[in-house]
Amino acid sequence: MTGPREARLPDEAGAESDHEKADAIAGWVEVGVRRVTELAPEPLPPSNPVLVERIADEIRRSGPMSFARFMHRALYELEHGYYESAAAGPGRTGDFLTAPESHPIFGWTIARQLEDVWERLGRPERFVVREHGAGTGALAVGILDGLRRSGSELLPAMRYQAIDIARQRLEGFAARLQEAGFASHLEPPDGRAAPGAVLANELLDALPVHLVEGTTEGLLERFVTLDPAPAAPENPFTTVLGRPSTPALGARLAAGGIALQPAQRAEICLELDAWLDRAADALERGLVLLIDYGASAAELYAPDRGSTLRAYHRHRVHADPLVAIGRQDLTAHVDLTAVERAATAAGLTPLGRTRQAELLAALGVGDLLVGLQSHLGTTLEAYLEAKSAVVRMLDPRATGAFAVLAFGRGLPAAPPLRGFAPRA
Repeated sequence: MTGPREARLPDEAGAESDHEKADAIAGWVEVGVRRVTELAPEPLPPSNPVLVERIADEIRRSGPMSFARFMHRALYELEHGYYESAAAGPGRTGDFLTAPESHPIFGWTIARQLEDVWERLGRPERFVVREHGAGTGALAVGILDGLRRSGSELLPAMRYQAIDIARQRLEGFAARLQEAGFASHLEPPDGRAAPGAVLANELLDALPVHLVEGTTEGLLERFVTLDPAPAAPENPFTTVLGRPSTPALGARLAAGGIALQPAQRAEICLELDAWLDRAADALERGLVLLIDYGASAAELYAPDRGSTLRAYHRHRVHADPLVAIGRQDLTAHVDLTAVERAATAAGLTPLGRTRQAELLAALGVGDLLVGLQSHLGTTLEAYLEAKSAVVRMLDPRATGAFAVLAFGRGLPAAPPLRGFAPRA
């Protein structure tokens, strides 16, 4: 497995990274949580030439750019970034597989959590769900379909707002809800404070990150620059070390009591704070539910962890972000300690942390599967497909190990939310 190509500067003492050692750590190598192992990976495509030239031109004008800036452009550049591509994203024919895309039973189960919140809030007449990184609409359709299937009284009150950076994805989202018969529940984001919920499934891992390294001279940051002798003209970038672009990087690590060892690489997402503040701003009362892969700061930045930055294309995962630019997804594990700190700063109350497997089990995903099996209209093929998806959702080697964080505003912390209640 290869890491980002890089150029050494004369003062890069102790900057070499032991990728082999990092890759040997179980569970952190290929982040197998998103993969469909039975599919053969396709070769990596060439980089988007327009995007490459735009990034190169910015570097020529302004000098080496932070990896966070590079990642933002590679993923979200209008018309050319990865998430602006109609072909990008989750699904068996896409680049990775998320739980909502694998089967709507995931959304049916999350609907039960939203029902619990709606009841605790006194059944407001308008309950607004804002899903950030809404993508193709799989989670939204699953939730609304789950409420319809159960005859829930929440359904007439629910309004769904999709929030996504990419225009292409929002257009697909609206079409999917309309096709499923839920067009009347879809609202454009309005920013008005309302009771409801904020959802984000596999969003935080795609927020841009800064690449940092510990050295004998202290914390340094790795920047993207032009390679004087690129191996391929379509991939003309390399990386160099320099002083941190902002003192916030050192401050983030210090806040968690973290000191990187010499030659230790890591990622820091500074956008967490602003994103959580914006996401919570329109929540009058209700729940913020975040599902993603990550770990507490002490675990994430342990000396033997190494970099968690990964790229995905057609269910292939690797560690070089400087190829297939604009054609592959880029992710990094989430610092859950930083998320909890940012949520508190945004005025939210922590309501619980669990794993996806435990959340779904507590919400009764097993009962939903049994109900599907006993339904007269369910074919054996449909049941087996749902069962396979549930197994993967609960598997700790797959998405079952994802962290789930719940925060509230004006929402009683006791008794525990249904999905976070201790199991007997």
